Amino acid sequence: MDCWKAGSDKKWVYPTLLLCIYGFFATMKPAEPFLTPYLVGPDKNFTIEQVTNQLFPIWTYSFLALLIPVFLFTDYLRYKPVIIIQGVALVINYVLLVFADGMMAMCYLQFNNGLVSATEVAYYSYIYSVVDAEHYQKVTSYCRSITLTAYTVGSTMAQLLVSLEVVSYFDLNVISLGSMTVALLTSCFLPMPRQSIFFQSSDKSSDDTIKSNTSNGCIHLKKNLQGSSENTFFSERKWLTHWLSIKGKNTFLKVILQLWSDFKICYSSRNLLYWSFWWAIGTCGYYQIFNYVQVLWDHIAPSKNVSVFNGGVEALTTLTGAITSFGVGYIKLDWAVWGELVLGIFSGVSSAALFIMDTTNNIWVCYVGYMIFKASYMLLITITTFCIASNLCMERYALLFGVNNCMALILQTILTIVVVDSSGLGLDIVTQFLIYGSFYALIAGTFLLKGVHTFIQHRLKRKERNLEEDVTSITLDPPTQQMCMSTKL
Repeated sequence: MDCWKAGSDKKWVYPTLLLCIYGFFATMKPAEPFLTPYLVGPDKNFTIEQVTNQLFPIWTYSFLALLIPVFLFTDYLRYKPVIIIQGVALVINYVLLVFADGMMAMCYLQFNNGLVSATEVAYYSYIYSVVDAEHYQKVTSYCRSITLTAYTVGSTMAQLLVSLEVVSYFDLNVISLGSMTVALLTSCFLPMPRQSIFFQSSDKSSDDTIKSNTSNGCIHLKKNLQGSSENTFFSERKWLTHWLSIKGKNTFLKVILQLWSDFKICYSSRNLLYWSFWWAIGTCGYYQIFNYVQVLWDHIAPSKNVSVFNGGVEALTTLTGAITSFGVGYIKLDWAVWGELVLGIFSGVSSAALFIMDTTNNIWVCYVGYMIFKASYMLLITITTFCIASNLCMERYALLFGVNNCMALILQTILTIVVVDSSGLGLDIVTQFLIYGSFYALIAGTFLLKGVHTFIQHRLKRKERNLEEDVTSITLDPPTQQMCMSTKL
């Protein structure tokens, strides 16, 4: 009996191990830090303007177009098929980079890369459907840390091989193709989840769905988040129960109605709106910098003329970001009071780093600026994720994750069309980074002003409470005062 119990307690190990193996090989891409030098080099022979203004914008449009349908179908198909699709798309990417030539092939590559990015939600959601809730914290740390480790290993290996002139950029893509193939094969052995997060079995009643959400912690949203309305919560719950009872067994419609109800409840909180607003605009800027920083590096130190250290910088930057994110767990602050100020201060740091990257002619200064920028983003996105997730159940966190990323991509698409795309302004890379630095400066100013306002309000309320306590203690008789003092102590 004890052996059977011990075996059941270890059921989470097998799917977690397989998913971590998949995550390692899917993320270990030695060719990625040198993608721009490879495309503008003799192997593909594109111009820097073609890469910047014609190829890279396609990824943004593809990612945005695919994100919402992939988000819904990932849950409906129960994750594993979508992970396999991601594995196939990763293999196709490097088959094209190794064997294909011409603008059309590279355009399809960027579209396919958008599919890879959109299907990442399956990797981060799958594990929650095959392990018990008691193991969530442990498996989350494993799955996230393995991808950071893989990216660091891939970038470090690439830098060493390139610096020692052991391989060419073409060979790095061949190595990456082998890694993606291993990831695809591993994905086929993942256990199929028995249920999804949103699309539960159709025989559950609407009341069971509501009760399940409540027991999972959804109801504490109205208790813990400032500005959330109790009447809104219960009116939405009543509306949802009514419509689910009318629509009968239409599971897909039930899910859509439930998602819409959850969406309105979540965003009725002002605090959630502020954190989600930073998530969307901060992530928008981060995606844009990450996509085009290699172009800036190639502008400052052309890869055709000098040795580049993109791989080493990406490895060190990823490690710094991981350490920064890990350190957030040890910061003891009242985020309701200090959160907006922290967002404003470090957004200002990001802005300063981008301005330095944009104005310098020294590639090493540019590398350091990128490290500072990425470390600041990792710090802030970890704080934002923690503050949102700590007040939501898993279903609503998954919903907000999808919505906030969708908003980030919409903003990035607008930014790309106006600033980058050749059909828009088609600005050069230096002017682009000047705009990105100004973008983060605007974010910093907005949150600093809001943070100062929140801090002043907090101090005034604290003084009012102290004054009320003093007045109360003066009006009370001595024995009651002594009793109150004992209670406080």
